[in-house]
Amino acid sequence: MSRIAFSPRIFYSLLLVLALSSCGGSAAATEPVGGLPEPTQELPSATDAPPLPISPTSQPQPAIPERRYLTLEFPPQIRAGDSDIVRLTLEVNDLGNLTPTAEIDGNVVTGEIIEIPNLYETHHVIAESRFDIAGLQVAPPDLASQPLAQGQSVTFSWSILPQGVGFYRGTIWLYLRFVDKLNGEESRITVSAQIVEIEAVNLLGLSGNFARSVGLIGSVVGTVIGFPFLEDIIKYLFKRKKK
Repeated sequence: MSRIAFSPRIFYSLLLVLALSSCGGSAAATEPVGGLPEPTQELPSATDAPPLPISPTSQPQPAIPERRYLTLEFPPQIRAGDSDIVRLTLEVNDLGNLTPTAEIDGNVVTGEIIEIPNLYETHHVIAESRFDIAGLQVAPPDLASQPLAQGQSVTFSWSILPQGVGFYRGTIWLYLRFVDKLNGEESRITVSAQIVEIEAVNLLGLSGNFARSVGLIGSVVGTVIGFPFLEDIIKYLFKRKKK
């Protein structure tokens, strides 16, 4: 039986072939179809991204009401035939020194704090006022209007003239009218309705009831004094008392 001689050259050749085969298989397993490299890590989805911060100007903020002081000044008593002034002021006072009710130079001054919508950027704001009172001549008699700007005051004034003595009661109205700057639409709200009581007296400063009472007494005294033979009756009574 003959033996096959083992050659080292053949052994090394087989090892080289096996090594090349193993390298080629691993490369083919890792290389994707089309020759494109696979991504090294998974991309985050849209739901995994953090939410974007919302800008403060993306949502409109509600308007803060503007705080104002409404003061009313009127004479509680006036002489018939004389004129006087009634004033209503809508003002801004940051100091807060508001006197609810006071009397200045004989006039009653009342005050209250009100809040009005701050719509100056989108609307034209008009302040309107009217003085309703029967028995007095009021000028102006109709509705008065003034534009109202932010941080500025408006004042309404009326001249009053009573024709006779008496007690008069009326109402001073204050409205705000808003006109949209874009479409011109209008809206109106009532801000205040204040009661005013004014007494008209005669030239001597007497009220109507007292003046009528004094007049009645004067009429009786005048009638008695002017009665015929009053002097003779008094002399007769005086002589009789003396005896």
